Amino acid sequence: MLVVRFRLADDAAAELTGLRARLVVGGLPVPPGRPAVTVAAAQAVPSGTRTALATAVRVLALPTLWLTNLAAVAGRDEELVLGAVVDTELLAVHDAVHDVLAGKVRGPVATYLPGSWVPHCVLATRDPAAAFTALHPLRPVRAAVTGLELADTRTGETTPL
Repeated sequence: MLVVRFRLADDAAAELTGLRARLVVGGLPVPPGRPAVTVAAAQAVPSGTRTALATAVRVLALPTLWLTNLAAVAGRDEELVLGAVVDTELLAVHDAVHDVLAGKVRGPVATYLPGSWVPHCVLATRDPAAAFTALHPLRPVRAAVTGLELADTRTGETTPL
């Protein structure tokens, strides 16, 4: 699976990594790699579409996210995520990404399509109640988006767009 993600500024990524480290100390599993917010996912993204995304992102005003809402979500396992405040600027960038991807990727994942997407950063990959307790109270994390990246969930390889 390939995912298109918002790459977060170094200070926000470090703060989110610090939250994950607190969970690890408590014996809770966290996702590998640098924290990010997934914008789209598909089985395949052709190289021409990757180039088009890179071109599109250069002319977009990338948003700053406020990650504020701890929530449990069901996926493969139940996770604890930090949800973003949704505003028109964030939705406009999300829509622009999907305009580039529309009809050009194989196996798009419906969860990330406009109208279905809930922007968030995963903090814990299991036992959200214990993770919530370990992190509460939590102050909002301000996270500037610095670009897009493409990540392969099988290999962990990440490529800036």
